[in-house]
Amino acid sequence: MNEGRKDIIQVLVILIALVFLIKLFAIQVLDNKYEKLADSNAILRQVDYPVRGLIYDRNGKLLVYNTPEYDLQVIYKEIKNLDSAEFCKVFRLTREELRTAFKELKKKKEYSRVKLTTFLTKLSNDDFARIQDRLDDFDGFYIQARSTRSYTTSAFANALGYVSEISKNQLGKDSTRVYKQGDYIGQSGIEAYYEKYLSGQRGVRYKMRDVDGIDKGSFKDGELDTVSIPGQNLTTTIDLDLQLYGEFLMQGKSGSIVAIEPATGEILAFVSGPSYDPNMLSGKYYSANFKFISSDTSKPLFNRPLMAQYRPGSIFKIAQAMVALQEGVITPETRVVCNRSIINCHGAHSNEDLRGAITHSCNPYFHNVLRRMLNKGKVNDPFEDTRIGLDEWSKHIRSFGFGSPLGIDLPNEKSGLVPNSNFYDRAYGGRPWKFSNIYSIAIGEGENLVVPLQMANFAATVANRGYFYTPHLVKSIGDGGKPLPQYLDKHYTTIDTSYFIVAVDAMQNVVQGGTGQYRASLKDIIVCGKTGTVENNPPMADHSVFIAFAPRDNPKIAVSVYVEDAGQGARAAASIASLIIEKYLLGATQRKHIEDYVLRGDFL
Repeated sequence: MNEGRKDIIQVLVILIALVFLIKLFAIQVLDNKYEKLADSNAILRQVDYPVRGLIYDRNGKLLVYNTPEYDLQVIYKEIKNLDSAEFCKVFRLTREELRTAFKELKKKKEYSRVKLTTFLTKLSNDDFARIQDRLDDFDGFYIQARSTRSYTTSAFANALGYVSEISKNQLGKDSTRVYKQGDYIGQSGIEAYYEKYLSGQRGVRYKMRDVDGIDKGSFKDGELDTVSIPGQNLTTTIDLDLQLYGEFLMQGKSGSIVAIEPATGEILAFVSGPSYDPNMLSGKYYSANFKFISSDTSKPLFNRPLMAQYRPGSIFKIAQAMVALQEGVITPETRVVCNRSIINCHGAHSNEDLRGAITHSCNPYFHNVLRRMLNKGKVNDPFEDTRIGLDEWSKHIRSFGFGSPLGIDLPNEKSGLVPNSNFYDRAYGGRPWKFSNIYSIAIGEGENLVVPLQMANFAATVANRGYFYTPHLVKSIGDGGKPLPQYLDKHYTTIDTSYFIVAVDAMQNVVQGGTGQYRASLKDIIVCGKTGTVENNPPMADHSVFIAFAPRDNPKIAVSVYVEDAGQGARAAASIASLIIEKYLLGATQRKHIEDYVLRGDFL
């Protein structure tokens, strides 16, 4: 019995010894945490933040650059006899702010008494100049140099986006594990979309210190140091002069201007109104300014060119015409009586062919055209016949880029809506529906939704006679580079190229003798355009809409303009679009009276 107990005790002793040996091995060999803790007093690890890439306009004008910024970091264990009153005086803090800073320090995930942890952020050049000679008075505190974004202009803010500290939620989703708490990251716009190109790669330096914390030079002669790699510069497609002019015209208005070069899909102007000064979302006062801008009821952070969804209105009649020609239900010579008892219309016309119907924006004509497309008599059941026709129509309309995101190089692009049979099945809850229930989509009303970017792209597609390049804002990544490969591909519609000449003729007629003749016509330049007046919720005025391209042959610019609550498309939107075209092609307007009319804003 005693021998058995002795054996059991020996086994237990051996097992306990093994456990201690394994733990000791793990601590000394496998886990370098304790080694780091031991070395932290002798070796200081300092991050070398990379310079973020610069951003230019298409003509080489600088838009976004970097200015120095500093963080104050601390190793808590090294703080000795801190004179809090003097510290507050040097760093311009109240005692309460200092106490709060220490409380927040200890809450940080990365906090350690023996490691550098960020204490204060966003110190400016002026702050640094004031404190650098006093820093030695406060043991344990160190300066970390970095940079923040600055802007040469107040324009283009909604597309450029802004940079701020990475959030905990973003850190949790970062599969690359590149970012650390306190790092800056693009939060919206180009800054977010091209983050991996702009951000560069951080470096690190290791410094030796003696027991008093005095710098003794590089650890191992810099053998373990890595150099930061700057981010790549971006050249945008934007013409800054045109962008500034567009924002000038949109002052005091809500809406958007999108101008595209049809031959490339490069966006020349991208105006969202109202907007904000991008310098407000940079530097020390970012948080306060962001709260202020976010609470503005006019929604300056709302990127209208790609997030606002409107009914397309009468400009959609051009797409309807192209689809009807492709489906063979009409010819360019088809005439339809303007029967206003079926659907309301306007203007002095009565029995137009297709070109005339587009020129005069005849609602009964396109009501008739859509009925022909949706009810071809493929089956006897009118409900099923409409379903079949609608899905064929939807396929063609989607080929223009409607109903789904185009793929612009910005986040948060909306898709708009092109209804199909599944959509109406859900909308009617399984009850039957037919043409008479949905005919308002014939004139761009009803369930149709588009974003302004899609309408500018549509104008470019007509200008190209049937194809488009995906609209994009960056034409070169790196010095002498190219855009992303997806922006070099042509996208063809399902419509035969020969039919687009009808649309081009009609859009020319709109400007020369139709609804756009008074404010969209330019001397010596053939402008092709289409007005639209988009229904709004009463008692608000309708939205003013206009799309155009110019010149007719070898077009250089395609434009869409939306001005909210401004009434007829022939007024506000047509005026602004023609001024944008004039500015881009001629360098300035020759029609000061139209510019003055736009700036007055008296459209109703």
